[in-house]
Amino acid sequence: MFGNDSHFLLSLHRTHAAELRAEAAADRLARSVRVRTGRTWLGRRQHARRTGDERR
Repeated sequence: MFGNDSHFLLSLHRTHAAELRAEAAADRLARSVRVRTGRTWLGRRQHARRTGDERR
């Protein structure tokens, strides 16, 4: 399959580089998608509440 170690290392490098490019593209896509949070079906904003917060 591989003639020598240099061909194997080059193939390994190219595979790893392709994986890194795919991960970077997935991260860019995830950042570009707008996440709609904080609104209910009535359109009012919901404030983030912590579990320890109690209204008195």
